[in-house]
Amino acid sequence: MQARKMAAAADVIDIGGESTRPGAVEVTAGEEIGRTAPVIAALREGGLDLSISIDTRKASVAAAALAAGANWVNDVTALRFDAAMAGSVAKAGCPVILMHSIATPETMQDDPVYDDVLLDVFDALRARVAVAEAAGIARERIAIDPGIGFGKTLQHNLTLLSRLSLFHDLGLPLLLGASRKRFIGTIGAEAEAARRMPGSIAVALAGVAQGAQIIRVHDVAETRQALSLWQAVTEGKSR
Repeated sequence: MQARKMAAAADVIDIGGESTRPGAVEVTAGEEIGRTAPVIAALREGGLDLSISIDTRKASVAAAALAAGANWVNDVTALRFDAAMAGSVAKAGCPVILMHSIATPETMQDDPVYDDVLLDVFDALRARVAVAEAAGIARERIAIDPGIGFGKTLQHNLTLLSRLSLFHDLGLPLLLGASRKRFIGTIGAEAEAARRMPGSIAVALAGVAQGAQIIRVHDVAETRQALSLWQAVTEGKSR
């Protein structure tokens, strides 16, 4: 199973049952629960003690996943999609990742426009953090994600990545999820997503260099090795 392979090098396994790639259509909550909760339960029953994140924008899916053994909620809409999500997360007392996005996966790449993408995303995340705290979610349980590739053009993505350190001003753990994204394929001349590992690692290391504390990747072992070497040569010693 892919999750078990990842567990050898990962700190958290992120499990989702609804694609949020550009153009993806929404699936029902019931279908999403059927795709995720049994997998999480099976992993726990099999002895996996690693943290598990449920990647969903629906409160009922999050609740089912948490009941099955998940520890975190990763909401790509930063609690915007489902009005019940904030209260559900607050009640569970679990960590939550608030990611910036606009519109829906079906339409988010239809000519996204910002006055200043860096400041607009920063302000939007700050506002969503305030909503989360008002709902009773403790600040120390919140992480933020600028949402690379979610309602952003190639230039928007590059602007955010080049100034990623700005988001530390929010005083919260910063997650970077750029692995295999379309802009990597465009710049790296690779149409097939599964063949974008070199570019994904390059972006991950650039993010770590700007202080990103959490890196969401597909190629876990390879990224872990690259990160270990980057840290060793940067610090002049191995850990």
